Amino acid sequence: MMPEDSVRGVATMSDEVILDRAGSAAVIRLNRPKALNSINLPMVRTIHTALAQYLDDPAVGAVILQGEGERGLCAGGDIRVLYDMGKAGDPEATRFWREEFPLNYAISHYRKPYIALMDGITMGGGVGLSSHGRHRIVTERTRLAMPETGIGYFPDVGATWLLPKAPGEVGTWIGLTGGEMDAADAIHAGLADALVPSERLSELVEAIGALEADAGDEAVGKVISRFAVRPGASKLQANQATIDRCFGFDRVEDILEALAREEGEFAAAARETMLKRSPTSLKLTLRLLRAGRESSGLVECLEREFGAGVEILRNHDFYEGVRAAIIDKDRNPQWSPATLDEVTAESIDRYLGGRHGSLFPDHRL
Repeated sequence: MMPEDSVRGVATMSDEVILDRAGSAAVIRLNRPKALNSINLPMVRTIHTALAQYLDDPAVGAVILQGEGERGLCAGGDIRVLYDMGKAGDPEATRFWREEFPLNYAISHYRKPYIALMDGITMGGGVGLSSHGRHRIVTERTRLAMPETGIGYFPDVGATWLLPKAPGEVGTWIGLTGGEMDAADAIHAGLADALVPSERLSELVEAIGALEADAGDEAVGKVISRFAVRPGASKLQANQATIDRCFGFDRVEDILEALAREEGEFAAAARETMLKRSPTSLKLTLRLLRAGRESSGLVECLEREFGAGVEILRNHDFYEGVRAAIIDKDRNPQWSPATLDEVTAESIDRYLGGRHGSLFPDHRL
């Protein structure tokens, strides 16, 4: 159990997560605004414990997730910690994923209405905290992305379950390019449900909190619909035909060749972006997305992602990608292998061997 102070909005297990109440709604606020609310292990533990408590609290009718500050909900996991622990060979380096991924699963199966306010930057682990939820709210400030191939990693937090469900090959575009999406794109991709203007989010929270604790998902959905506005045109929807023509292949090389044959800025930008990404990450990501398409459920994808993540920490590109992005900030990673031709199918097989135990030992796939 958590101290009674949590009911009054006083941070309990971690000052980086504020637990508050708005009427019948429990509000979880990520509180690292200077770090774009990047999530770390203490935050994962606080959120998971709070969600379990709220399930047993009859006064809590819904749970709302939001980020402090105006820049974003959550920019992802705190990759600097993973970088430092992995570099040091710390056997606890994978602890973050061991606890984050079960949290993603818990959100996907949460029995009370779970509302994520995806205002501003929502990337990587922030998508995991949001897009598995029942009610996913974006705003005119939303910038959503899974940019992991740019740091020598791959889309995780269950993204290999979510992205294959996007229309056509949109999920493949998201995973390989890491391209940013606005509210309309996020809704088109199936990663969000409704656009609510940012200036009305506080009213939305109050309205949800004004519901009776046993109101349920349908009542929450009706409240959200009162605040929702039309998202406008989606660039992904406008380019759906191009995306489907180019990203339907099972080899990264074929995707790049197809993009080169296309006319227009959209295809050219996607190709240019991919050519800067880690060749290993591109091939691994595509394999994971295709495997996700054939998977039995979220757990199978999370288990596969965990195994791949363990292997990532044993290889070069993740450390080089983080170095270039946030350590030296030269934005000039030197990938190894440096070309797609050098990344063999056998080398990718190593990431998918499943030799790292199970996160969900009691779950039947």
